[in-house]
Amino acid sequence: MEKNRLGNSDLYVSKLGLGCMSLGTDPKKARIIIESALEAGINYFDTADLYDHGVNEKLVAEALKTVRDEVVIATKAGNRWNEDGKTWRWDASKAYIKEAAKQSLKRLGTDYIDLYQLHGGTIEDPIDETIEAFEELKAEGIIRAYGISSIRPNVIREYVKKSSIASVMMQYSLLDRRPEETITTLLGENGISIVARGPVAKGILSGLPEKIPADGYLDTGYEEIVALLEKIKNTLLTGGRTMLELALQYDLACPPVAAVVAGASSPDQVRANAKAVNAAPLTPEEHRLLRELTKQNRYEAHR
Repeated sequence: MEKNRLGNSDLYVSKLGLGCMSLGTDPKKARIIIESALEAGINYFDTADLYDHGVNEKLVAEALKTVRDEVVIATKAGNRWNEDGKTWRWDASKAYIKEAAKQSLKRLGTDYIDLYQLHGGTIEDPIDETIEAFEELKAEGIIRAYGISSIRPNVIREYVKKSSIASVMMQYSLLDRRPEETITTLLGENGISIVARGPVAKGILSGLPEKIPADGYLDTGYEEIVALLEKIKNTLLTGGRTMLELALQYDLACPPVAAVVAGASSPDQVRANAKAVNAAPLTPEEHRLLRELTKQNRYEAHR
């Protein structure tokens, strides 16, 4: 599978990354899914300390320990579990970020994290202090590169201006084109990669009608989604293409996008995603039609 450089870092990630949040807590099942990803040529695995109270990081570590030097492990911090073990709070302080990194290292069974990401972020955060934490972790060799996972334009702009982030993970799909408004241009101009999450919009764009929720998705209602998928089927799925191909290739057609990260609950789903990513890129005509058929959403908050 083709790999892309992540921003200005020395990391090269497969065009398809495995979103590990959906692995569950069964070690055997998780291993089978991760091994199928490796077989498909995926080298990029995305987890977070929040997922299953750190169990997810442990499962990823166990499945990848024999190929540690051949893969890119990304994890995240900032969401801090409360004492009740059921709720969490946001903490972007320097002290917490640095401590969280050390705890992730232990769970991941490694002495470095390839990509360390702030798992969110608000404009009220002590951003300069947060950046200091990441820069110190990088200088100490604990992390190789860092980024943020955020969809907030005002937060992204601050990190572009003040930090040396390699990437921004953001929700991006044919049903959520909000990143295209200004952020894709901003990141591209500054050599920062986008890692696109949610490329199939909770399964809606996977080609399975039963995945469409009754209340729609974001600002697109159920009937509107049904009509859109029917239009796409009639205009773009006549030459052997699949809906899954169009969804993943649309994200990859955006120049700053280095990888699309998709979850998988089975090896078959991993293989289907890999096949779609390895398909031919969108033609200019396909890209034009998809942009015409879908709508340009807009962030209304966090300007």
